[in-house]
Amino acid sequence: MTDWSRFQQMDPHLLVGLVNTELRNEAESLQDLCRTHDIDAEALSAHLKAAGYEYRAEQGQFR
Repeated sequence: MTDWSRFQQMDPHLLVGLVNTELRNEAESLQDLCRTHDIDAEALSAHLKAAGYEYRAEQGQFR
């Protein structure tokens, strides 16, 4: 089970896999994932963007 409250301390290259899996299997959107786990969507996106990943809404995943 992932402790989503600590996402900013996670390695972004591992986190992107966890996020994309959650988006594919559980969440309807990035906003739904963040609302469900009570995390800030902008902070999550910024953390992943710093490692070169950007959210692509049309695909529903970070790439």
